[in-house]
Amino acid sequence: MKWMQMFLVGYFIFLGGLVAALWKLVVIERVGPGWTAIGIVIAVGIGFMISVANSGHKETVEIDQKR
Repeated sequence: MKWMQMFLVGYFIFLGGLVAALWKLVVIERVGPGWTAIGIVIAVGIGFMISVANSGHKETVEIDQKR
């Protein structure tokens, strides 16, 4: 598994725990389902941006071809 995939798996587990904690504290009921969905979409988008930005450095590979 690549680093980016591992980061996303961990991030989704974190988001799941955060949503479960907010649900248990009855915060989600006060905020409403619409804003909860918007917040989750924004959090997932930020997770994707962070994981892609930190997925590694780009290298140029030169191959010598001998004929």
